Amino acid sequence: MEQIKKIDIHAHATPFAKYAPKNRVTKLPMPSPEGMISLYNKLGIEKGVLLPISAPEGQRLLMPTETCIYMAEQYPERFLWFCNVDPRAWKYSKDCELGNLLEHYISLGAKGLGELTANLYTDDPLVENLFGYCQELNLPVTIHIAPKIGNYYGIVDEVGLPRLEKILKKFPRLTILGHSQCFWSEIGENSDELRLIYPTGKATGGRVTELLRRYENLLCDISAGSGSNAFMRDREHTAKFVQEFSDRILYGCDICSENATFPFEFDAFLTSMRENGEISEINYRKIVRENAIKLLKL
Repeated sequence: MEQIKKIDIHAHATPFAKYAPKNRVTKLPMPSPEGMISLYNKLGIEKGVLLPISAPEGQRLLMPTETCIYMAEQYPERFLWFCNVDPRAWKYSKDCELGNLLEHYISLGAKGLGELTANLYTDDPLVENLFGYCQELNLPVTIHIAPKIGNYYGIVDEVGLPRLEKILKKFPRLTILGHSQCFWSEIGENSDELRLIYPTGKATGGRVTELLRRYENLLCDISAGSGSNAFMRDREHTAKFVQEFSDRILYGCDICSENATFPFEFDAFLTSMRENGEISEINYRKIVRENAIKLLKL
């Protein structure tokens, strides 16, 4: 079968890998852009969207928007970028004027905002203030959902994602890319325990499915172990999910070290579903490439 050049909607890298602190699990630093390109060549990925991390909860290494711009300028054929603004930025106020800063980044080429990892409630007035400006400026937002305040990174919501639904309803023109285990655990029946692990077995009764049917401004970022597990745990469910929401699913990796193996496992899984006809050729192309082209206006 023809190899389709993929677009990674969820990428992290640093131009200062030499000086970056090592990950506590992998014992490796965040990848350099050159390291990411090497992985991309093996995975058949044409471009990646670099996501800054501006919240101190998100990483031991903060990755400002400016470093992502710098890397994208060094390798314009391989990287695009989102900007990132912490909702607490500048004045720590629900009335803080964030529009001028976002407009500055848009003028430089920002394609969206994220990954939003500030450990605040999803409907906190500070977060809603940021969402309002992103809606006004047509900036899609990649969110990371966390289970609680403290000891986690990401905006916080409960089982069933009631706060996310509130945001989807309040900001109908704001495109949100759902991401993280607390989001993807909702592809099936969920609980406080299941959202902290990678559930196995059949996926039934998913809240994500309900929200996708109800709100057109919700998209799915299938990166990381969370997104890949949500798909790989139940092939039959995934085939039906893709058939119904093929226009709303975007391929991503979320690689955080150069020895990452799960993107290769997930790539093999998606390829097998394509080859077996469980995912149609048209829908496979949408997921790995065409939906990103549409979202990013490439």
